[in-house]
Amino acid sequence: MGKIISSFFISLDGVVESPDQWHFPYWNDEMGAMVEAGMQSAAGFLMGRKLYDEWSSYWTTTDQDQDAARALNNAQKWVVSNSLQKADWANTTIVSGDVAARLRELKEQVEGDIQMSGSATTVRWLLANGLIDELALLVHPIAVGHGRRLFEDTPTYPLKLVRSETFETGVLNLTYAPVVAS
Repeated sequence: MGKIISSFFISLDGVVESPDQWHFPYWNDEMGAMVEAGMQSAAGFLMGRKLYDEWSSYWTTTDQDQDAARALNNAQKWVVSNSLQKADWANTTIVSGDVAARLRELKEQVEGDIQMSGSATTVRWLLANGLIDELALLVHPIAVGHGRRLFEDTPTYPLKLVRSETFETGVLNLTYAPVVAS
């Protein structure tokens, strides 16, 4: 059975928008190895429509000799959208209609991790529908002060810490799982 793992670069003040503007000073080999391990363990990648539009236009035109481009272009991808009619990016399936039911079916069919990177709006929806299995946060030691936050106008979501480590750069690698009510 697959599980959905959502990953974010996030600032101390909860900002996930435009990490390209504040994240890179904290990137090092240690973080690169962790990101690579997540890509290697992925049975595929799940994303919302906006991220699909951004990534498909970027990764299909990037130097295909790059490991990341080759991996993403060849990987299985699922895009959550009730408006997208056609997905031109190779190996992409549109998840529409009763999305929650379709994703539960997908989790039953897939062996391994269904990775997500970004797609904050989709992740909030997935949390509200009990579909996220793990939330992996790379908390950067910076307060950005502006931008979209992971949790904006959301209900309360109890989470439990399942893994943690501190990188040399001061970035916290934290993995949480939703607390299931008993």
